[in-house]
Amino acid sequence: MTDRSTLPLKLSPELAEALAGGRPVVALESTIITHGMPWPDNVDTALVVEAAVRAGGAVPATIAIMDGQIRVGLTPEDLERLAKAESVMKLSRADLPFALANGKVGSTTVAATMICADLAGIRIFATGGIGGVHRGAASSFDISADLQELAQTPVAVVCAGAKALLDLPKTLEVLETNGVPVIAFGTDHFPAFWSRDSGLPAPLRSDTAEEIAALITMKRRLGLAGGVLVANPVPESDEIAAHEMEIHIAAALADAEREGITGKAVTPFMLDRIYRLTEGRSLKTNIALVLNNARLAARLAGELAAG
Repeated sequence: MTDRSTLPLKLSPELAEALAGGRPVVALESTIITHGMPWPDNVDTALVVEAAVRAGGAVPATIAIMDGQIRVGLTPEDLERLAKAESVMKLSRADLPFALANGKVGSTTVAATMICADLAGIRIFATGGIGGVHRGAASSFDISADLQELAQTPVAVVCAGAKALLDLPKTLEVLETNGVPVIAFGTDHFPAFWSRDSGLPAPLRSDTAEEIAALITMKRRLGLAGGVLVANPVPESDEIAAHEMEIHIAAALADAEREGITGKAVTPFMLDRIYRLTEGRSLKTNIALVLNNARLAARLAGELAAG
């Protein structure tokens, strides 16, 4: 086990007290603040998501790299500072040490948030959607580090499935190959971020937070490495149907290819293009699904804390 006293890890007083007392805690990423939404929607959403976690009986732990430290638990002032900051690094496993060693400001992707949450002793993380195998990966080799992180870091991730702009069948295949349980909440279908049904069957299904908590606990008892992916579909009233989203995604992909967008720049570029193509509807759905995931994560954290 890592000695936390040797880490550049700063927990807020509230978080330190909650973790010491065994209270439920939910980790939250910061990339959605810096690269996922425009100002001021980004900071407003961050505050509303934290409030949803609290309403569910858990303590929110938004994570970012600031002042040469892994900051776990941000104040409203910290969130605003991050939301307005320029040249913020979008951090994954590969560049997390660089940002810390060089005093950079960085927001955490799914992979980096999982690493930092695990270092802090947090077992549940709520996000929007995970990264995965990009379309055209057979030639580009563009596969998100999120998938490998799920295979090795023991944090359960509550999301609305993988981002719909990915190659979802290949993403599920890589998760299965790496032994990551993918469990859909209350549905037999694997969700696709903005849409409730990707057209793919869910590998596993559970209908209660208690069932999912039991799975997480059993996985740990068996000594199996890695996390669990909980796929929680966006509420029906907020979804954009998959067939409609596919039209917008195809147009945005064509724009990205024409402009030579690659690597980490692809996702924020695509989100911005899709926002424009849907006349803002995608942002509304994005906010709704993140809130929905935060609520489920809080329930799940409560079940694990009680157990």
